[in-house]
This record gives sequence, structure tokens and C-alpha cells, in this order.
Amino acid sequence: MIVYALVNLNNRIYVGMTKNIQKRLIDHNYGRVFSTKGYRPWKVLYYEECSVRSKAREREKYLKSGTGKEFLKNRLPK
Repeated sequence: MIVYALVNLNNRIYVGMTKNIQKRLIDHNYGRVFSTKGYRPWKVLYYEECSVRSKAREREKYLKSGTGKEFLKNRLPK
């Protein structure tokens, strides 16, 4: 599983997980994901691979937390 963070032009961050990050990014940018379609376009800010789904879910929850969001904000282009 891949845990990923997307960012849009306004630096809005979205975190999710998938098996195929390229397909998932296309889904987000074509408006096929309800929660992100109003904020397009998206690009990949960060991703990491996890060997098992439970570890990926744990990592996704972390990246959605306050400290996880700070970690991601520090990766935004200056």
C-alpha cells in the first residue's frame, strides 16, 4: 500500500492511501473523488510505501494528525 499526500495550488493538503498512486492522482484530477473535486488540480507532495495495509493505515492517520500535517507543510515548496 502507498500512503500519499497531495497538494493543490492553494497549498491545501489531502492525505490518502492506494495501491496505484498514478491512477489515484488521475482520479483526483478528473473529479472522480468527491472530497477533492472542488479543489483541483492536485500534485503529489509526498508518498511512502508500506508493506501491509495496517501499517499504511497507521501512517495515514499520523499524516492526518496535527504533527503529521506540520511534517507535510514543511515539505511544501517555498
